[in-house]
Amino acid sequence: MTITPTAPLEFPLPVRLDHIPDTLIACARHLVETVPDRTALTLIQPDETQTIGCRAFFEQAARYARALEKVGVQRGDLVVLVLQHGGEVLYAFWGAMLLGAIPSIMPFLTPKLDPEHYYQSVRQLVTLSEVRAVITYADMLPALRERLAGISTLAAILNIEELEPEGNLSDYLGRAPSQPTDTAFLQHSSGSTGLQKGVMLAHGAVLNQIAAYSAAINLRPDDVVVSWLPLYHDMGLIAGFLMPIVQGVHLVLISPFHWVRDPLVLLRAIRDYRGTLCWLPNFAYNFMATRVRKVALDGIDLSSLRALINCSEPVRHDSYVLFGEFYAPYGLDGRALQTCYAMAENTFAVTQSALGIPPRLDVIDRRALMEQGIARPSDGSDGPTVVMVSCGRPIPHTEVRIVDAARRDLPERHVGEVALRSNCMLSGYYRRPDATAKALEDGWYFTGDLGYLADGELYITGRQKDLIIVGGKNIYPQDIENAINNIEGVHPGRTVAFGVPNEDLGTEDIAVVCEVDTQDPQEHGRIVREIRARVVQTTDVTARYVHLVGPKWLLKTSSGKIARAANRKKFMEQVLGIQEGD
Repeated sequence: MTITPTAPLEFPLPVRLDHIPDTLIACARHLVETVPDRTALTLIQPDETQTIGCRAFFEQAARYARALEKVGVQRGDLVVLVLQHGGEVLYAFWGAMLLGAIPSIMPFLTPKLDPEHYYQSVRQLVTLSEVRAVITYADMLPALRERLAGISTLAAILNIEELEPEGNLSDYLGRAPSQPTDTAFLQHSSGSTGLQKGVMLAHGAVLNQIAAYSAAINLRPDDVVVSWLPLYHDMGLIAGFLMPIVQGVHLVLISPFHWVRDPLVLLRAIRDYRGTLCWLPNFAYNFMATRVRKVALDGIDLSSLRALINCSEPVRHDSYVLFGEFYAPYGLDGRALQTCYAMAENTFAVTQSALGIPPRLDVIDRRALMEQGIARPSDGSDGPTVVMVSCGRPIPHTEVRIVDAARRDLPERHVGEVALRSNCMLSGYYRRPDATAKALEDGWYFTGDLGYLADGELYITGRQKDLIIVGGKNIYPQDIENAINNIEGVHPGRTVAFGVPNEDLGTEDIAVVCEVDTQDPQEHGRIVREIRARVVQTTDVTARYVHLVGPKWLLKTSSGKIARAANRKKFMEQVLGIQEGD
């Protein structure tokens, strides 16, 4: 089944244009010329808050364009930003684009990452992608110079503290070197710290996405976007940075590390700046409802929010209920809890729920979903059910299909792979024609996500590669993980489930790894028993392996999510003694 929207599309810039801009540089030029003093950005940091106007923002970007030009960076060269979340990474990103170069933001080294592995990933990226320049801090220069020594294509490693105080903004805006088909920047998936699969996005594709998504959420001139999201993934980069900057909408930006340490900073920002739009991954709803004490919420007012959009992870109805009930006394309108399905390969959004009304819920038969791959509505009997939350309808000029393993269309309510086609898709994977050919066919991108269509709306059930098949039953690991997350003694959010081959029976066994907060053997026994009981209740199948671990055992992606494939590999090698491929 294919869903194709037919609504006409206009470019609804709050800063009105006489014509549709064809590049991001044209947008920047228009903002500087027409609303130079309009607030572009408020940057909230632990020690200070900065407010920056449109012209001042792009003047800072021009300093980076000048520095890159001086070391020989040219149009089409790749520039990697090894910078923390903050003003400098924003300016450097736009500075590279002002020059016609291609910026890409590298996840920054944190205490949780192994430094040797991190720098090895940087070297691999710089070598394989023929990176022309790296931008970083003075204290990282020695390590980067040592690790990147001998790479002939690398022209320079720039220290942000040595930039000249000014760049000729008018000169760079006047050149407008980029064309709509030129690659504007690279995005990458959360699992590829070294950017092995850089998603190439052209200026025209990015502007098509911003136009379509602005229409889908009815973006207004007086909107205020509040975001703490990392900038090296699509939700933070597009919804939480590029869209508000390009559209001339006030952006209030917080570091993700600041938010994790003090989640109240997001709520205070929404209150203080009357935030109207905010995007969150599903785990953040649980985090905000369980890690914030009500005694600390005195004076918090969330009534200005018209959309708090759940994106980047499968949407959980119980997370919405938990969050909505917790924050209703503080002005949160339940209708503000919205959904979106998105990915870097479509620049960002694929679908969006209709603002102003709650997303549609689909109560389906769990056995039919597991055994037949059909999302059959519950008949009201006592059988087990699953509550699915709609991700909405395709945004303008994006088509969605559900296909089987042979990429043939499936009927409505049949679970299969989600495929999409749009005018804001990737041009390809950077220097990876093999990966591009595998993912694209006749203009369609095959996502690897599983889902179904019902009444014109998309429901996501999980990732194709993560699906566990036990005796013919399809088990979604995130269902197991959510079922056991609130067991006493299990660290919330530190669980992972996956399939392990059972060669004797020719099927898979369920394995669960959980980080626990206790070393008491009796408590371990109780936790294991409770986990096994919850798995049976959720899947009608027993978990063969339940492995309890301490802090830092579980591996995470660059975006902080539990890395299912990496943890499966670690479990098989270190616990079962099985090497992949054996």
